[in-house]
Amino acid sequence: MPNLQKKLQQQKVQVKANREEELTMQPFISANELKKKYGVFGHFYSVELTSTEVVECRSVLEIANKAHAPKEHSELSVLRPDAIFIMMNPGSSRPLVEVNNQIRAKAIHKLEVSLVPTMPDTTQYQVMRLMHFRQWRHVRVLNLSDIRISKSPEFIKQFHRLEGESQFASHSVFSDARTDELSLKLPLGNKTPLVLAWGLSDKLNPLIDRCMSRLPRKSNLMGLLEPDTTNKYRHPLPSLQKDKLIWLDKIVRQFDE
Repeated sequence: MPNLQKKLQQQKVQVKANREEELTMQPFISANELKKKYGVFGHFYSVELTSTEVVECRSVLEIANKAHAPKEHSELSVLRPDAIFIMMNPGSSRPLVEVNNQIRAKAIHKLEVSLVPTMPDTTQYQVMRLMHFRQWRHVRVLNLSDIRISKSPEFIKQFHRLEGESQFASHSVFSDARTDELSLKLPLGNKTPLVLAWGLSDKLNPLIDRCMSRLPRKSNLMGLLEPDTTNKYRHPLPSLQKDKLIWLDKIVRQFDE
């Protein structure tokens, strides 16, 4: 009997916690509303590995409140953002204008940033929702890899192949060849929070380890760390709508702690 009472009490506590979570859930702002408020600008380029292989990439994304964004988009590159997200790869992100920005792999460290208007994807809308609730004006998005492939399994195969067969590690801004570029994009100190959100795949470990070794020692690291892991942070866009709401609610509350 005492065990039954204990179980019933635990159930009541869990139900109460679930209700409190539901009551504090952040409203889900539509993509149409977000597009009115925020502009998205990215740096797209193509890497010529061989005469027959070109890899499409994006090195950085700047998301800015339209009311406060500089008229010259490139100025966002030199501003300190309110936060920096680090995710897996650019996915389906694409420019809204024609970009002709091709470079050989060995010269990638010499590539200058040129920002162009970009079509937002569903992950970026999640970032915008956090910006709205935190009242941020500017967020920078970096990735473990610059390779533009929308499907995660295909991306993972591609980066393993490129690093193994072609010895091409420079697809990552955290590689040795791009140290100077990273220092410009990743401010030192702990004033700018770094939101880690690259997902849970163990196959990303080489890229994650490389990234973590490059982060400033006093970084203000944020993100939803998966239990029983040390370096797996939940992606902002899980497959279920309920889980999207939970991610947003938990990350907003994390900043309020």
